[in-house]
Amino acid sequence: MDLTSLSFQWAALHAAYRDGVKPSAVMAEALRRLEAAHDPGIFLDVAPPEMIAAAISALPGLDPVTYPLWGLPVAVKDNIAVAGRPMTAACPAFSHVPSEDAEVVRRLRAAGAIILGKTNLDQFATGLVGVRTPYPVPRNAASAEHVPGGSSSGSAVVVARGIVTLALGTDTAGSGRVPAALNGIVGLKPSVGAVSTRGVVPACRSLDCVSVFASCLEDAWAGFSAMAGEDRADPFSRPIMWQEPGAVPSRIAVPRAEDTHLDDAAGRSAWAAALALLPSATEAAITDMLDAAKLLYEGPWVAERAAAFGDFALAHPGALHPVTQKILDGAHGFSAVDAFRGMYRLAEYRRVAEDFFAAHDVLVVPSVPCFPTLAALAADPFAPNARLGVYTNFVNLLDLAALAVPGPKRPDGLPAGITLIGPRGSDAALMALGLDFTRRQAAAAKAVAA
Repeated sequence: MDLTSLSFQWAALHAAYRDGVKPSAVMAEALRRLEAAHDPGIFLDVAPPEMIAAAISALPGLDPVTYPLWGLPVAVKDNIAVAGRPMTAACPAFSHVPSEDAEVVRRLRAAGAIILGKTNLDQFATGLVGVRTPYPVPRNAASAEHVPGGSSSGSAVVVARGIVTLALGTDTAGSGRVPAALNGIVGLKPSVGAVSTRGVVPACRSLDCVSVFASCLEDAWAGFSAMAGEDRADPFSRPIMWQEPGAVPSRIAVPRAEDTHLDDAAGRSAWAAALALLPSATEAAITDMLDAAKLLYEGPWVAERAAAFGDFALAHPGALHPVTQKILDGAHGFSAVDAFRGMYRLAEYRRVAEDFFAAHDVLVVPSVPCFPTLAALAADPFAPNARLGVYTNFVNLLDLAALAVPGPKRPDGLPAGITLIGPRGSDAALMALGLDFTRRQAAAAKAVAA
């Protein structure tokens, strides 16, 4: 079988395996696609041939029920531990070789996945633009002139280019959703604590999530299902009532016009096209949620980043990317009193969010308000990054789940999408609505083509 045109989505790959294709051939094709991409910024480490061969040899017989990720090539963001391979968090001075897999990697392997390599990121997962790395910057899969999105830049690009089936990212302020939106793929950000973060270099440990990138919703759900579940060795892991996607939520909210912040006509056009594909939706005020987002970078949660990697920075002066260092410098201006005041304010915002989701099942927002160019970011390293987080920064703070779904493209041809947001534990409901939205989108495209 000619694998050059084979989709690496779960269903297509498992059909190929049933037809006799070997995992070694699929991994060789993944490496060929990586070479053909001519993008040295995607991976910071590629698994050596002997490690890939050993992983293939360790696979049991083909059994997608017992091993749902059997033979699927997977990439892992380089702030997540893979045993025996360097981990840098995009900081060369931080490089070390973990002796154990992160819990999420262990679970992926147990489900049959094969790790291809470690992907590039905004250093220490601090940023939404994907260019805050001392290594080559991954190129946006849709436009080399635009930012790839971060911090999980390499993970999004490697999926968008069809090199792997799944990629792991992390998400504190939107890093599992923004790069998905800017590269036209799916980004699943679980409920906080639903997936273990043991073995992950923290950004803000109390908020961090491991996210899943995939080219379709079904694959993202398969990856999430394989990783989810309480990990008692992770103090931030929390039990979650497990469900599979079922009925499509009916009480759908969208932002009022005054809460819809879209920076250009192309983005507004794509949002209007996406709204037309939703079941009936009600406009709702989300001002308080948007205000809550300010706590993440203007409040004491910035200091949590100092708790994560500040000691390393002090011990290695000059090791950080200049923008990362500037953000860290701002973390030291907050006191313990500021931290408690921030906690009190966040409790108020969370109560508002609870009331909102008592009245609505899902909030649907544009995934991003803008699509910055590399040139715009070079001129101002901070403002475009802040803009990208308008619809993402509040989500983990308010203990919500989210799912970024590709939508109708912008008139200029760039990707666009929507993000579905719900209360903790609504992961399956968000997936059900995402699947419905995707079916409606496919039907509309078919009707236009006819």
